[in-house]
Amino acid sequence: MFLKIKIIQKVVICSIMITIACATAQAQTPSPWWFGVSGAANLNFYDGTTQRLNNSLFVPTAFHKGFGVKPYGSLFLEYRPGPIWGGILNVAYDGRGSKFNDVIAPCNCPATLETKLSYLSVEPSLRMGSATSNFFFFAGPRFAFNRGKSFSYTQLKQPNTDSDLSAVKKTIISGQIGVGYDFIVSSPAKESKVALSPFLSFHPYFGQDPRTIESLSISTLRMGVALKFGKGKVADLTPQPTAILTPAPEITFSVRAPLTRSVKRQVSETLPLRNYVFFDEGSSSIPSRYVLLTKDQAINFKETQLQNTEAVSMNGRSARQLNVYHNILNITGDRLRSNPGTTISLSGASMQGAEEGKMFAEGIKQYLVNVFSINESRISTNGRIKPLHPSEQPGGTRELDLLRSGDRRVDIESTSPELLMEVGGGMMRPVQLEAIQFDPQDGHAIFNVGGATGELKSWSVDVADETGKLQHYGPFTSNKESIPANTILGGRPEGTYKVTMKGETKSGLPITKESTLRVSRQEDIIEKAFRYSILFDFDKATTIQAYANFLKDVVSPQIPDGSNVIIHGHTDIIGEEEYNTTLSQGRAAEAQKILESALKAAGKNNVKFETVGFGENDSRSPFNNSLPEERFYNRTVIIDIVPNR
Repeated sequence: MFLKIKIIQKVVICSIMITIACATAQAQTPSPWWFGVSGAANLNFYDGTTQRLNNSLFVPTAFHKGFGVKPYGSLFLEYRPGPIWGGILNVAYDGRGSKFNDVIAPCNCPATLETKLSYLSVEPSLRMGSATSNFFFFAGPRFAFNRGKSFSYTQLKQPNTDSDLSAVKKTIISGQIGVGYDFIVSSPAKESKVALSPFLSFHPYFGQDPRTIESLSISTLRMGVALKFGKGKVADLTPQPTAILTPAPEITFSVRAPLTRSVKRQVSETLPLRNYVFFDEGSSSIPSRYVLLTKDQAINFKETQLQNTEAVSMNGRSARQLNVYHNILNITGDRLRSNPGTTISLSGASMQGAEEGKMFAEGIKQYLVNVFSINESRISTNGRIKPLHPSEQPGGTRELDLLRSGDRRVDIESTSPELLMEVGGGMMRPVQLEAIQFDPQDGHAIFNVGGATGELKSWSVDVADETGKLQHYGPFTSNKESIPANTILGGRPEGTYKVTMKGETKSGLPITKESTLRVSRQEDIIEKAFRYSILFDFDKATTIQAYANFLKDVVSPQIPDGSNVIIHGHTDIIGEEEYNTTLSQGRAAEAQKILESALKAAGKNNVKFETVGFGENDSRSPFNNSLPEERFYNRTVIIDIVPNR
C-alpha cells in the first residue's frame, strides 16, 4: 500500500505540473452553462481485510490488499457565472472493482479474489478557476448507490465461486478533489464553444468502506477526459502588448517570544510493552542489550523497581523507557511467578527457517524456567519463518534489511489479562512510570522565515534593544531557528527588542522583514499530566480503530473538563519522509477524533486539543532508530493530558 500511495502522489504532482505549464495561454470568454460527457479510468487501491465474502462463504485465508482499473463514464452539467467560481454536477457509472493480491490457503492451495463493485454516482462539485488561464480545481462530495456487488473466488482443489458479496452498503457518502484544464478546440471567432478537458481526481479512503462488516476501504485515483459544449462571446483577437514581470518571492517572517513560565510536567505515564524479543542476525542467543539476571537476582526482582521518578525532555522519552522494555523477560518472569495460574506461548520467527525460530523461543523458555523457576508446562514454544504480523509485505523491495530485522523475533502470547492486554492486538500489560518533563524550547525565542529553504540563499537576524545595542545572529538556511532567552537578555531581567530579518534570494535580491520581541526571565511552574501511548504495526494508520475501546474506556475518563490534550504522532525512518509525516498526522488526527466523540458523549465540551504529526523527525522521535525495538516504539501516538492548564 505504501508504494501505491507514493505512485498516487507522484502522478498527482506530475499532472499538476503539466497542467500549470499548459496554463500560459489567455483564457477565452467562458459560457455560463456547459454540458457534455466524460470518460475515465478508476485506479482502485484496496486496503484492510476481508474474509467473509457472504453468509455461505468464509474463506480460509484473509485478503488484505488489491488493485484494479475500472471504467467511469458520466453525463454532466457545468455552471460558470464568472472566471473564478462555479459548479459541476456529474451523474455517472462508477466502477470500483479490484483484483486482490493472491494468498495461500492452509492446504498450501493458491487462492484468488476479484470483486466487481459498481455504483451509480452523483457528484456535485465546487469549481475554482482562474481569470487568466483555463486551469481549474474542483472538490465536493460523492453520493454513490450500489449497482453491482459480484465477486469471483478461486482456490486450488476447490470449485470456483461466482456470487455476490454480502453486507454491501447500499449508499456511500465520500468526497473527491481534483484538477483539470479546458482546451478550447472550437474557433475563437464562433459563438458555439467546444472544450476538451483532461482531468485528474483523487478519492481518499475516508467514507469509502464498501461493506458494513470487516475493514475494507478503497482509495481511487481517476484519470479521464471530458467533452464540453457551450456558448459564449466571440473572442477579441486584437494583439495586446505584453510585459515580462519577475514576481518577488513570498517570504514571511514571525517571532515567537520565549514563554514567561518554564513549564515542568509531573507525568504519570502508562508505558505499553511490546510483546516482542528481537534477535540479532547470525546469532540465536538472547542479545546482551536485554537485561538478564542471575537466579539470585531474580528472587528479589519486581517490576515496580522500574518506576522511579526522573527528569526528562518533553521532546522525547528518556533512555529509561527503553531500559524498561529491555527488562521484558524479567517482567514476564515476575508476572508468571506472581500469577501461578497463567500460561504463555513463545512463537519464534526467522527467515533462516522455522527450526531457528524455535531455537529463539526455547532460549527464552529456558531463561524463565532456570532463572525465575517457572514450570516448563506453563510455557509452549513453536517456530515460524515469519511472525504473525510481519513488517515485510509481499512485493516489497525497499529497505528490506530494516524490515527483516524487525521480523527476526519471538512473540510472547497469552490469554491471561495479568500478562497481556488486548488493545488492538497482543501487547504486554503496560508499566506505570513517573517522570518530571520539561521542554527546552520554552526558554527560546523562535524565528520563523516561511519560504526560506526554497527561496533564500541565507538569512540572519539583528536584535536591537531600547538603547540601540545590536546583536547579530546567523547566517541561517532553514525555515526556523531558535535562540535562548538568556543569550539575548545577557544580564538584564527583561527587555523589548526590535528584530530585523535580512536575507538574500537565490536570484540575488535583498529581503528585509521586521518584528518586535519581548523577553523576560522565566518563572518555573510544575503541572501534573498523564501520558498514554498507542503502538502501531509497520505502515498502519487505520488500525487505530482497533484501539477505540482503549481510548474510550481507559484514556477519555482521565481527561477532566477544561484540560488540554496534546497528541503527537510519530513513525520510524523506514519509507519516504513526506509519506511518514502524512502517516503520523493521520494517526494523531484519528486518535483525537475518537477521544472527542467519547468526551462529547460524557458531556465534556471544554477540552482543548493540540494535535500534530512529526513523522520521522529526529529531533522529536521518542527513540533512536538503530535497533528494531526503537523503530517499533517510534511507530506511535503519544497522548499527554494536562488538567486545568
